[in-house]
Amino acid sequence: MDVPTGFDAVLHPPARLQIAAVLAQAQDAEFALLKDITGVSDSVMSKHLAALSEAGYIALRKANSGGRQRTWANLTSSGRAAFRRHVKALEALAASVVSSPSGDEGSPTELKGAIGQ
Repeated sequence: MDVPTGFDAVLHPPARLQIAAVLAQAQDAEFALLKDITGVSDSVMSKHLAALSEAGYIALRKANSGGRQRTWANLTSSGRAAFRRHVKALEALAASVVSSPSGDEGSPTELKGAIGQ
């Protein structure tokens, strides 16, 4: 099976996909909130944010709040576009599995059962 057009290896790791999903719905989000949502450690969150930033998908800003420096992230326009493409690619991939002939491994019946249909 071919990788669908739009599939993005930078966004694909689950924590990065969660980060992008949160930022797609909010103007920005603070490091601690993203860390809590993803359940990763500080160092792992820092690495994910750095990878997304290096790809141009997020912008980071630091600001003092309550005497502590905090990091905020927001999705850039290219990050938003990449997230939309990636989600469409995942949807296409899932649809191709659901529409494949029954009897194959991971048949549509098994998939529908796994997602509660």
